[in-house]
Amino acid sequence: MHLPPPDLARSPRTGYTRAHWEAAADALLAAVEPYATEDRALYHFPGDRESWSGHLSDGLEGYARTLLLAAFRRDETALERYATGLAAGVSGVWPRIEDRGQPLVEAASIALALRLTRALLWDRLDDGVRQRAAAWLADALTAEAWPCNWELFPVTVGGFLQSVGHEPEASRKAIDRGLERIEQWYVADGWYSDGAGRAFDYYNGWAMHLYPVLHAWLADDPELLTRYGGRLRAHLDDYARLFGGDGAPLHQGRSLTYRFATTAPLWLGALTGHTPLPSGETRRLASGALKYFLERGAVDESNLLTLGWHGPDESVLQGYSGPASPYWASKGFLGLLLPPEHEVWTATEEPGPVERENAITPIAAPNWLLQSTSSDGLVRLHNHGSEDVRYDPYYTRFAYSTVTRPLDAPPDNVVTVGGDPRREGIVPLGVGEDWAASRYVLSSGAEVTSLVVAEGAVEVRAHLVAGAEPGTEVHITGWALVEGGDARAELVPVHGLAGTSPLSGVLGEGPATLFVALARLTAEPDPLPLRELVSVEVQRVQVDSVHGAYDLSVRRPTGAERHFRFTASDAQSATPSWSVKPRRAALCRTGSRGRTPRSASRP
Repeated sequence: MHLPPPDLARSPRTGYTRAHWEAAADALLAAVEPYATEDRALYHFPGDRESWSGHLSDGLEGYARTLLLAAFRRDETALERYATGLAAGVSGVWPRIEDRGQPLVEAASIALALRLTRALLWDRLDDGVRQRAAAWLADALTAEAWPCNWELFPVTVGGFLQSVGHEPEASRKAIDRGLERIEQWYVADGWYSDGAGRAFDYYNGWAMHLYPVLHAWLADDPELLTRYGGRLRAHLDDYARLFGGDGAPLHQGRSLTYRFATTAPLWLGALTGHTPLPSGETRRLASGALKYFLERGAVDESNLLTLGWHGPDESVLQGYSGPASPYWASKGFLGLLLPPEHEVWTATEEPGPVERENAITPIAAPNWLLQSTSSDGLVRLHNHGSEDVRYDPYYTRFAYSTVTRPLDAPPDNVVTVGGDPRREGIVPLGVGEDWAASRYVLSSGAEVTSLVVAEGAVEVRAHLVAGAEPGTEVHITGWALVEGGDARAELVPVHGLAGTSPLSGVLGEGPATLFVALARLTAEPDPLPLRELVSVEVQRVQVDSVHGAYDLSVRRPTGAERHFRFTASDAQSATPSWSVKPRRAALCRTGSRGRTPRSASRP
């Protein structure tokens, strides 16, 4: 992709300016044009992959998602082509919008694009085309959505139809119904679960915040914008910390092929005035992500987005991923709605959070602990509260980062008890200044209570296994590296374990056995040995005549010291239930980095 020369005066970290974003958008739009059908209603991209929705739906997806890019770019020449395709599509080419069908998703992109470019596209259509288009879209108002971010697609369609006076009452009901349904998934501090359960990932940014905030902004509804904009502001305080120094987003969750759609909430905050981030930091994070992917094979030699993460890669795809799926990356160009003179484009780039300092950041809503190091720009996520077993391993591993990816053989960042590595039904036990903990039960009835304590690049990982027979084997793995990178991974046994990776141990006599290891993922060229950076002591204690416990002490060279106790909390159940708590009388710590943690209680 041909881009302008870097502007290191305005953008000393990425070299990217608005001109680079415009050039990238133009190149992507030009690349897809040859793949439109003669009537321009469908876009069929090359390759033999087909989503589970079928060839026709995939072609609609190609139209809708690239139309969204043209709308953000406000490219009148391109929009004329899409107007031709719209007229043909709603005259019988496009599939109907039905319950839980992919056309419902694409209808939202079309409706949003029409709402954003009303004077450039919608108002120039013949009245008959407008009527047919509105009638096609109106099926979205009553179509049943999957109970997740899909509930926002009727909201988006309803917002547009209401703005043009088509079925205003049905539109209002669809808006109210969808916004009411997402309330049950709002957890706290700007975080939503993507549906029932604890599915936390990038859908928070490119769906759960994007649609309601844009709807409130476009409707000029101050009450809604205060509610959803305030949540976005809170979310961005955490979200900005999910990008590595090289621009990479965390490799966690599903739909990773949307790539730089991760930048959408950053732009959304600037667009609506609901962001805690300085303008120069917003652009630095967004441009860093775009540059990261463009330099790593996200587009092929024809400037088409590939199905994958860097280049083509089927391992990050889902059954719904069709040839045009990557073009939800169009959401990343939301910033082009801001005029060239806006401060987000004129300010000098400022460093992102990972570049400013080492930080350990607890996030209570998903029960995550973020660990970032400024010396190498790495961000690590310790997951003690997010899961979606349909998409394992992208949700249920203990840790993710900006430089690694989940692997299957051998699986990284897992605990295997008696041959079973499956982690589901995660129960958050809280987060604190530098720790996070959780518990889950295996199908065998064995229970694993886990704790991570972090500082700098160092991790102390502790897993207490209860309810399994003495002699049961336990295996623990750490970080799995991607070939060709500069990062290195270490996993060192401390208590109850031996070997390298995986570490191995066996359950002893008694109700539970504690296994402890040190771990590190770093790109520093010559780091100090782990055992010089932290010391760990484990003691078995008897709390009373029934309950036993383990005390875990973590000491650093700085003098900081942390104490935790693993203790049985239910002596009457067939499988003892264990919990981990910091011993509050000994919560001494010096040299604390990062911000003051939020509440460590369970969300």
